[in-house]
Amino acid sequence: MQQVGVPAERPPLRGDLDVDVAIVGGGYTGLWTAYYLKRDQPDLRIAVLEQRFAGFGASGRNGGWLTNSVTGGREQYVTAHGRDAAIAQQRALNDTVYEVIRVAAAEGIDAGIHKGGELEIATAPAQLARLRAAAAAEREWPATDVEELDARETAARVNVAGVLGGLWHPHCARVHPAKLALGLAAAVERLGVTIYEGTRVTEIAPGEARTEHGTVRAAHVLRATEGFTPNLRGEHRTWLPMNSSMIVTEPLAASAWDEIGWNGRETLGDFAHVYMYAQRTADDRIAFGGRGVPYRYGSRVDVDGATQPRTIESLTELLRRYFPAAADAAIEHAWAGVLGVPRDWAATVGLDRATGLGWAGGYVGTGVTATNLAGRTLRDLVLGRDTELTRLPWVNHRAKRWEVEPLRWLAVQAIYSAYHAADRAELRGRATTSPIAKVAGFVAGR
Repeated sequence: MQQVGVPAERPPLRGDLDVDVAIVGGGYTGLWTAYYLKRDQPDLRIAVLEQRFAGFGASGRNGGWLTNSVTGGREQYVTAHGRDAAIAQQRALNDTVYEVIRVAAAEGIDAGIHKGGELEIATAPAQLARLRAAAAAEREWPATDVEELDARETAARVNVAGVLGGLWHPHCARVHPAKLALGLAAAVERLGVTIYEGTRVTEIAPGEARTEHGTVRAAHVLRATEGFTPNLRGEHRTWLPMNSSMIVTEPLAASAWDEIGWNGRETLGDFAHVYMYAQRTADDRIAFGGRGVPYRYGSRVDVDGATQPRTIESLTELLRRYFPAAADAAIEHAWAGVLGVPRDWAATVGLDRATGLGWAGGYVGTGVTATNLAGRTLRDLVLGRDTELTRLPWVNHRAKRWEVEPLRWLAVQAIYSAYHAADRAELRGRATTSPIAKVAGFVAGR
């Protein structure tokens, strides 16, 4: 949003309202759901209720990875539904990458989309061991299409200092997150959906979304609030709001890009435990992200995306270590976003037919693609269709609730302290994954 500016706010709800579908949350999930519902059944009365403005949350502040990640891993689906179901989930996410690209082109949304694939790198021996294990595991599955790269091949794509190897797949595109959110909101409005901004929903109940401005009554009420879910009455422990931060450099000179390369404009991540994610933007900046301060006591969430100075400093240090050619580049933008984390780290979409209450979210930071799949799935569930999408294994999945405070705050602090310590040990040359990282992963439920 810092590059495109805060949009003029749409009018809030003014009193009680009756519609067919009430969607709580004006981010990607809510907007995609409204888009597909209205396209397929134009006579539906749909209201999108957003506490600030469309795209305010993680949808407008993410790392811009339109990728095919299966949140929580495939094994969860194998255990509960079998291998074929896990393969179906992967293929659906692959297809969704191209669906988002298609809709953006059809609706004239200029979101700086470039499909260069996803490149994950290793810069320490233990990271390289995990990369190789991940590559071997991915090759056991169809539709993953991964290529393992040695140090020379990886550096030829993106010249990261000290890189030891890489893992690339084609099913990913770089996007400008805020432009995608704003363009999608405009497309939804053109279809005739009303977006009520500055309208905070305090409680969701069967047939009702209760706000500070009135009650919206609807046969279907869909919760699309992701990291802001704890603000709803009765949902405080449903998902953990996790903070993620970004910094963006000034545009780099051509000489810097000659050294860095990155001509394929792949999205870039690494195999650290406290991992980073980055992209070369359409205007030749480096956008570089990481966890920062992951969680605030009591599931508090940010109000304006402010990034703590120490987070900016740590991300800047890592960016400059990876890219010496960008060492003198000014950091022009920084922001933070809040994402939703279920207790089992597995995203979900569903609808209770008895109550008409639906939900989608818990993407754990990989929602740019999954939100579109969720929106199309909610469309089919609301319209009562039995489709390949409604039979995917994430449909109607429910995770147990998070622990009460102070247990969850203590656990998150311990987990990320352990991950940081493990990364430090591995960067000092440890050849295998640190045991404390394995313990942290077990405690996290990953």
